[in-house]
Amino acid sequence: MTDKHIPKAHGHRARKRFGQNFLHDTHVIDKIVRAINPKHSDALVEIGPGMGALTEPLLDACGKLDVVELDRDLIPILRTKFFNYPEFTIHEGDALKFDFNTILKPGQQLRIVGNLPYNISTPLIFHFLAHHTIVQDMHFMLQKEVVDRLAAGPGTSDYGRLGIMAQYYCKVEPLFIVSPGSFNPPPKVDSAIVRLSPYNDLPFPAKDVKTLQRVVREAFSMRRKTLRNTLKNLISADQLEALGIDNGLRPERLSLQDYVRIADAVYDLQQQSSDEDNNGEAS
Repeated sequence: MTDKHIPKAHGHRARKRFGQNFLHDTHVIDKIVRAINPKHSDALVEIGPGMGALTEPLLDACGKLDVVELDRDLIPILRTKFFNYPEFTIHEGDALKFDFNTILKPGQQLRIVGNLPYNISTPLIFHFLAHHTIVQDMHFMLQKEVVDRLAAGPGTSDYGRLGIMAQYYCKVEPLFIVSPGSFNPPPKVDSAIVRLSPYNDLPFPAKDVKTLQRVVREAFSMRRKTLRNTLKNLISADQLEALGIDNGLRPERLSLQDYVRIADAVYDLQQQSSDEDNNGEAS
């Protein structure tokens, strides 16, 4: 890749409130594009294109691209830079509120890429997971510690709500680390590229995903306490034992499959309680 992919300054300074760190290292950009391997038939979406460092090689490979950008001062820069790409579409707004169904064409799934702002990366990932049925894959630049949490397994300090819910929906593949010097301004921490590929068939489908989300959230609300304490408002210690789960364990010791089993039991208990209430009212 030549120097044309290094974004010009255009007088725009990265804004702390948007969590902006602009990628400028052409070797890293090349590596990311190779990992994505965009095709002309892809429905590609870039979140937060910034100065367009990744946008240009993606457009060169794909021919068409939708981007979602919150910083309105960057939009005229992007329009000017990519005016000769007729299928380059800018959606001005917050990716957290953006309805990705609006850019989906029949028979397609989205491929989402982005250098996600560190300050809102976790809520953004949960927003994208909610769209998992229309997504083929996602390639994100994130703070390395967030990638570690996404990929963590049971029994590790990084394991928690983010990793469990990401792994419920997706295969998680950390790809490579990116040093602070690849950005302007350089962040204070390492970054990493991760690939999230939603499953066509969930490995451990829950009866009710909202119940699963609640169980996991409650379990990790006080991660140093045992399950019998953190989940006592949802399920009793005896009921946990009846599921074959040691209620004296801390939340990071359980697998995704264990959490689905607990969530299904909680859901059944709630349904049973609701039925009893309805029967009581009827009589």
